[in-house]
Amino acid sequence: MKIKYFEDTDTVLFEFNSVTPTETRELSEDIYLDLDDAGHIVSITVEHASLRSDFAEVSFLRIKSGTLPVPVVGS
Repeated sequence: MKIKYFEDTDTVLFEFNSVTPTETRELSEDIYLDLDDAGHIVSITVEHASLRSDFAEVSFLRIKSGTLPVPVVGS
């Protein structure tokens, strides 16, 4: 998976794989879903991204099956 932020257009692209999309669906005015010919998600585009979320920091947490994340208290 890749996440690309295009600062000049304030657009975020979440790429789930490298398959060429065959269909784009508009989920809302600024969110688009790209699908392959089998209907699987290829990517999601979010326009005006800074208005929808704070993309200054992005984090990723993989949680193993059967476990819960441990909250960090006080830092």
